[in-house]
Amino acid sequence: MSEQWEPRVVAFFCTWCTYTAADLAGISRMAYAPNARIVRVMCSGRIDPQFVLKALADGADGVLIGGCHPGDCHYQSGNYKALRRYTLLKRVLTEMGIEPERVRLEWISASEGDRVQKVMNEMAEQIRRLGPLRLERPPKPHRAAVKEREAVAVSSQGGAR
Repeated sequence: MSEQWEPRVVAFFCTWCTYTAADLAGISRMAYAPNARIVRVMCSGRIDPQFVLKALADGADGVLIGGCHPGDCHYQSGNYKALRRYTLLKRVLTEMGIEPERVRLEWISASEGDRVQKVMNEMAEQIRRLGPLRLERPPKPHRAAVKEREAVAVSSQGGAR
């Protein structure tokens, strides 16, 4: 019996808007794709691009970032910072050979539970169309090779200090 592949999405949601909207969607019993694992952050501007890269490296097939609408950020300009980082991140993903469509940024206010439902379903479907993310990982070095490299590094520094 073969199991059908389902996309894994990590969603970084601003606590003040998008996370609250996801909570509203749940309370309102709005059904949406269960493919996302939500990570609550204080502000979308606090999401370091390395968080997104780490999520992808650790097995996520896509990443969704949600924040307050521009001009409505509880920290004044956090969502503008998120937009700048997102734009840069899309370029980095392209250079790495990862489809930039695997990462999405959405502005969703606290009262837009229906929008969370729509975006979550769209994201799951988009990742489903793209298929699983297959990252080329370099082979792990053998333990003996690691020990040898460490010994060379210590001896080149003149011994242990």
